[in-house]
This record gives sequence, structure tokens and C-alpha cells, in this order.
Amino acid sequence: MSNNSFDLKEILNTYTAHIKWFALSVFLALIIAFMYIRYATPKFAVQTQIQILEDKTSGSELDVFQDMSLLGGGKNKVEDELQLISSRSNLISVVKELNLNTKILVQGNIKETELYKNPPVNLNFIAADSILNRANLEFFITISSSTTFGYTEEEDKPVKIFAFGKNIPTAIGDIVITPNVGVFENFKDKKLRVSIQPIDDVAQSYRNQILISNPGEYSNIVNLTLEAPIREKAANILDALVRIYNENAIEDKQIIADRTSNFIDERIANISSDLASVDQSAQDFKTEKGVTDIAAEANVNLNVGVANQQELANARNQLNMAASMQDLVQQQNSYEVLPTNIGLSDPTIASTTERYNQLVLERKRLLKSSNEKNPVIVNLDQQIAGLKSSMQSSLSSSVNNLGLTVNSLSGQQARFNSKIYSSPANERALRDITRQQQTTESLYLYLLQKREEAQISAASSSPKSKVVDQAYSVSKLPVSPKKSIIYLASFILGLLVPFSIIYAKDLLDNKVHNMHSLEKLVKNIPILGELPKLTKKDEKFVVKEDRSVLAESLRIIRTNLDYLIKSKRNKAGKSNVVFVTSSVPGEGKTFLSTNLSMILASTNKKVLLIGADIRNPKLYTFFSSGDVDKMQKPTRNKDAGLTEYLYDNTIEIRDIVNPMLVHRNTVDVIYSGRIPPNPAELLMSDRIKTLFDQVSETYDYVIVDTAPLMVVTDTLLISEHADLLLYVTRAGVTETNAVEYPIKLQEEGKIKGLSFIVNDVDSSNLGYGGKYGYGYGKTQKKWWKF
Repeated sequence: MSNNSFDLKEILNTYTAHIKWFALSVFLALIIAFMYIRYATPKFAVQTQIQILEDKTSGSELDVFQDMSLLGGGKNKVEDELQLISSRSNLISVVKELNLNTKILVQGNIKETELYKNPPVNLNFIAADSILNRANLEFFITISSSTTFGYTEEEDKPVKIFAFGKNIPTAIGDIVITPNVGVFENFKDKKLRVSIQPIDDVAQSYRNQILISNPGEYSNIVNLTLEAPIREKAANILDALVRIYNENAIEDKQIIADRTSNFIDERIANISSDLASVDQSAQDFKTEKGVTDIAAEANVNLNVGVANQQELANARNQLNMAASMQDLVQQQNSYEVLPTNIGLSDPTIASTTERYNQLVLERKRLLKSSNEKNPVIVNLDQQIAGLKSSMQSSLSSSVNNLGLTVNSLSGQQARFNSKIYSSPANERALRDITRQQQTTESLYLYLLQKREEAQISAASSSPKSKVVDQAYSVSKLPVSPKKSIIYLASFILGLLVPFSIIYAKDLLDNKVHNMHSLEKLVKNIPILGELPKLTKKDEKFVVKEDRSVLAESLRIIRTNLDYLIKSKRNKAGKSNVVFVTSSVPGEGKTFLSTNLSMILASTNKKVLLIGADIRNPKLYTFFSSGDVDKMQKPTRNKDAGLTEYLYDNTIEIRDIVNPMLVHRNTVDVIYSGRIPPNPAELLMSDRIKTLFDQVSETYDYVIVDTAPLMVVTDTLLISEHADLLLYVTRAGVTETNAVEYPIKLQEEGKIKGLSFIVNDVDSSNLGYGGKYGYGYGKTQKKWWKF
């Protein structure tokens, strides 16, 4: 399997290693969820159900002239009614009626509760309604006795004592507070918060909270649902909203019916005068001429002429109505409703008039709680002006078309008259008077009938909806907060928080952590082992017969190192010079060099440890404890080290070798010596080759602690003398990019025998996901016994 393959077990180990953080996070999340549920205010769902009624006989005031094909009585569109029910104007009326913009809440230790019915005090405002409707005020009351109370507008400020019934000056005017005798005693020494908000804001808030739904596409049933902490308050709001919606619908119908009736009365008055004049003309003509009957021979022509005359009269009547309507629209400067169903045959005028009336009525309702500068009013004015312009255009077009029709019928009538005029002049004149009399009378009777219908319809106007179910509580249990969902969400969130942190940390992680993570980077380069992370109490030196994790790790490294040395020895003779280096200081190369020398010396092998980091020597610190004995001190140049040997040709190798006894392990040490001013040039001396040639023959192992590879060039200058190069990486410190550097050097032939070691590995990351083999045979306590 390739190194880049997906390893599910490794991913799971990444998260299971931090199982305690997952458990702690979930526990805290559940505690927070419990506290939220404990102190959250529960809300109950209250619902009412209504049926949108069809406009039939009860809506005939809108289609008085239905038989003239101007307006048809059809269904109310439920989609439109859904918007009308929750209109801002309706909810403003509800807020005003129920006084919802004023709240009295009793404060507890953590949360407060609204007192909807029977509050301990009654509030009386002196200011005008126009000021109260826009007021935004909050103050606190503490009932101290049966006659006085404390008042403050800031919760943490000292209270002022007022007597009940006295005026209290506030930003919105004086307020008079009186006690509610029935429940007053129950709230002594308790703090009450009184909140007064603008009516528009409260109405908009409830508009957003009320859910209006339609069960089916073709259903006239509408459900209104409101979730609130107080079920009675929510039920009152829904019932009031439905009632106000119906009242507004009836009021709209009454206004339109009254306007239509007035228009018909005006037309009846004009036609009544014309009818009286025609009747008088007929009477005078018959009296003067003595005409009482019509000749039979003119019946056919007269019948055709009468029919044509009726059409002409109807066209003229249409023309007169259209002209009257046109004059009415042109003369109207204010926003008043227009008569509908007056008999015009153009359906566009009828629909435009109805829409115009709806917008005018909506504007009047909004003006009750606003002014003409309100953006909503301005928008309505623009729509009304557009409809008025459209109506004027339609009326002008209708007048022109009816004029052409009248001219055409007049021409036809002239042809019929030419035939009729062949009859005696008296018969012709009488017929003319009779036809005019019949036409005017029929129109007069027709308008009388329609006026009665309009009045009857207005008197019997019915609401737009029928209440199927009064507002009721859907369930005795609160709908929020939902415990199961909150606990589930908290549990998931408790898992997600540490998961996200670990995932983000892993995503941004560019450090080496153990052998397994390093193997993915170095591929075919050998990794000899890893060293555990030590605490301050752990021993920094391995001892003979040591059973610690550190000792076992070093033994694994020793075994792997011997295998490499033997494989190179078979090819190139003796290969026992081992360089130990790292990327930067602090990664543990000196720690590894020292302990590797100790573990090699424990097998009774001759081991030489050379401090070749002459810029920053560290070996002195490791061999300065009380557990180290210098077995034989050099007789001359006792302070000489590698630097002095390279600089002074008179110093021999035996003069700089320091035999050491550390915990019964013997090892020879060559210190770095004094720090020279020219370390790089000094390492290029020919004596360095002589040193490595001689010690490699004398000792079984030569361990060389060199300078960091990425910091200075010292190690590269002497790398040709190394048989093996151990590159130390430190878990959580060495970056992955730094590992590529020695690999590149080996590919370029600048170093050889490269292998890696991981230092300071956390116990949970040792080996391949655990401490396999480390401390084998030792008795360990279980985690629950610590």
C-alpha cells in the first residue's frame, strides 16, 4: 500500500487520542443546554382556524350592475386574503385595542415573567395618544407599602419614593400609577419592570411571529398560529385580529355601497326630470292633435325602428354615463372612492375602479396611524395616481368609441325614419314621443331597482371570513424550548468543537510527530527509531540493565544501527563512524549522541564520543553530574579538546581522550574544546582525517556529535568521514520541510548513509499508534488506579 493511501485507523487514532477532550466538551455542552432549558421562557402554540367566504349575495353591493357584464361576482383569492389578514394596519389596531405596547414584568433572580392579567398596578398616561403611540420608555417599580412605591428609570440607580395616585414626570409626560387592590399584596417588595414600546414596532414584531397557512391549494381554510409564553394573550391577539379583519371588510363594503347609491341617486334625479318632460310633451301632443292610437300599417317599420331606437338610446346612455364618470374622475382632486358597477360595458374601467377604491380605502386606514409623508402612503399615492391616469385614458377611449356607435345608430335611425315619415305627421310625432317616453321610463325603473338592491346589500353585508375554531392552545406542553432537539444539538456541538479544533490543528500541522508520520515523508530512507518524551523527574542518562522506555527505545535504535553498520561493513570494510546531527539546535542530537554511546557501551564495546559541534558545545553539561567519574585524566593538556587537537600539531589523540564511568558504563569522550574564531576553516584541517582514521580502527563505535546541518556548514565539511549520518528530528518541533533538506543533500551526493531518528515523542504516539514493546515485562498500574 502506498504511503499516500487513506488510512482510516490512523485518522481515528488522531481523534480517539483526545477522547477526554471530547468527553469534557460534550459534558460542558450538555450542562449549558440544561441551564438554557432550565431558565428559558417556555412558549405555547395557540391556533385559530377561519374559512374565507365566497362573495355571493352578500357581496352584491360590489356588483350592482352585474347583469351589465361590468363586474362578476367570483371567489375571493385566498392568497390575497392571507396578506390582508396580517396587514400592518390590522395589527396596529390589535396592538391598540389590547394595549400590547405596554408590558409589566415581575423580575426574578435570573429571569422575569410578564403579568398579562391583573397586574399589581394600573398605569394611566396623561400624554396624548399620538405621543404614546411613538413612545419608547422603560422604568422600574418597587412596591414598598400600600401607599407608596419606589420608582427609577435605570435598574441600578437609587429609587425615588412616590405615593400612589401622584403624577410622575417622565420623558413622555406625566404618569399616574394606582394599585390593583385584588392582587396588590402579592407583589410587595418585588421589583417590576414596565416597558413601553412604539406601537408600529410591536405590530411589526407580532406580524413576523404570526404564522398564516393554507392547508390546500384549493382550500378556503386558513390557519393562524402564534407562539407566546402566555396562552391567553396569544389567543386574545388571534381572536382580535380575525375580528378586526372582518370589521374592516364590512366597512369597506359599506363605503363602496354608499358611494354607489349616491351616484345612482344623482342619475335618477336627472332621468326623472327628462321623464317628466317627455310625459308632458306626450300629453300636450295628444291633447292638441287628438291622437290616441297608432296605425297598423306602420307596425313593422315601427318595430324595427323601436329596436334601433333602443339600441341608440342604450348607446347614448352608455355615452352619458361614461362622460359623467369621466367628468367625475377629472374633477376629483382628493382621494375619494369612485362608484362601481354603474353600467359601463368596458371591464377594464370596472376592474381599475375596484382596484382604485381598494387603494384609497387602504390609504385612509393607514392615515389613522400615520401621516402623508410615510413611505407607505407615498407609495400608495403613486399607485393611486397611476390608476387614475389609466382610468382617465380608458374613459376617454370609451367615450370616443360610444360616440362612433351613437353616430352609426343615428344614421340607421334616419333610414328607418324616412320610411316612418311616410305615415301621417301626427303618428310619426306621437311615436317619437312614445319611444322616448318608454326608453326614459325603463331606464328610470331600472335605476330604482338597482338602488334598492344596493341598499339591501349594504344592510346585509357579511364578513369575509367565518371562524371555524376560536383561538385555542394546540398542546398543554410548550413547543419551545424543545428539550430533545436542544440536547441533541448540544451533544453534536460538543463533539464538533474539539473535532474542529483537532481537524484545524491537523490541517495546519507541518511538524513531525512520530515514526509513522516521518515515514510518509522520507519514503525509502531508513528510520532507526524514536525516543520518548521525558519529564523533569525522568533520568536523562540510561544505566546498565535499565528497563525504562528510553532505554528500550535506545536498544531498538542500537539494533537497527548495528544492522546498517554490518550491511555497510560487508561492502566497504569497517564502517563504525556515526555522525549525529539535526536541522537546528534544540532537537536533541547531543542527548541522542550521549545516550547512544551509553547504550552501546553497555554491551562491553569500546565507544568513543566526539563533540564535533565546536561552535556550541553541549557535551560538558551531560558529563558534569555526580553520576559521572573521570577514570583517567590526561597528564598533559587536560583541558584540550577537538579544537586544540586540530590547532596544535603537538597534541596527540590520547591527550584529548577522557575516559568516563557513567552508571557502570565506560565510554571515552573527546570534548569540543574552546570555541575558535574560525571553526569552518579549522574543520578543513588534514588532522581531522587522521583523527577519524585512527579512532575508527581503535574503537568499535565512534559517535560524533556534530553541528546542526541547516544552521552552519561545519557538518558538511567533515561529512566525507562519516559512515552513517543519524539525522535527529524532534516531535512537534521539526517541520516537514526541514526533513527534505538532508534527503536532497544525499541525492546530490553531499552526505551518505542517511537515516532518521524521532526524539521527544509523546507516549501516546510512540511506535505505530501506541507503546508496543516498550517496557515489556514491567508491571503497570491501570489508569483507574492512579
